[in-house]
Amino acid sequence: MKAKIKILGSTPGYDLAAGDYDAREAYLDGFEKEKFLSLLGDIKNKKILDVGAGTGRLSVRLSKMGASVTALDVSEKMLAKLKSKSNKIESVIGDAESLPFPDNSFDIVVAAFLIVHLKDPRRFFDEAYRVLKEDGVLAVTNINQKEPPEIKTQDGVIKIESYYHRPERVRGLLEELAFGVEREVFVRTGENWVNQILIAKK
Repeated sequence: MKAKIKILGSTPGYDLAAGDYDAREAYLDGFEKEKFLSLLGDIKNKKILDVGAGTGRLSVRLSKMGASVTALDVSEKMLAKLKSKSNKIESVIGDAESLPFPDNSFDIVVAAFLIVHLKDPRRFFDEAYRVLKEDGVLAVTNINQKEPPEIKTQDGVIKIESYYHRPERVRGLLEELAFGVEREVFVRTGENWVNQILIAKK
C-alpha cells in the first residue's frame, strides 16, 4: 500500500526540502525561460528585496548583476543554504504578509514562486507596495499550478500547500492596490500558459 503523502505548510515543508532544493534549479528556471530577470532592466546599485528567496536562485544572480539584495524567506534552512553561496546578500527570516522593513525601503521587490503559497496574495501585494520607494517596481510570477508537485526529502515524499490563482485576478488585485501594471508576459508550453510574469509600478 502506497504511503500517504504529507501536505505541509511553507515553513516546515521548505525546511525539509532545503537539503536537495538546489537540484531543482533548472526545473524552476524552466518556468521563466530567462524572461523574468531581463524585464527588470539595469539594476546596478538598486536595493532589491527578494521575497520567498529560498536558497538564493534569484538573489545570487541579482547580486552578481550589481544590486544590493536582501533575501527574505520563512525557512531558516533554505536561507542557510543561501548564506553559504554569498556573503554579500542580507538574509532575513520573515513572512511575506508582514514584511519586517520600514516604508519606502526598496527600489524593487521580486517574488518568484511565492504567491502560489498564499491563499490570498492581497496582503503581500499591500506590504510590497508599502516597502517600495516611490516609483518602485514589483516583479511577481504566478505559476499555473493546480496541484502541488511531489518533493522528495530525507523524511519521505511531501507536498507543500499551494493555491491556484487565475491570471486576471492577480492582475486585478495589483491594480486595485494602485499598482500600475507595466508588463504582463506569459510563458507558454504549446497553447497552455505555465507562468504569468507581471511588472508593476508603485
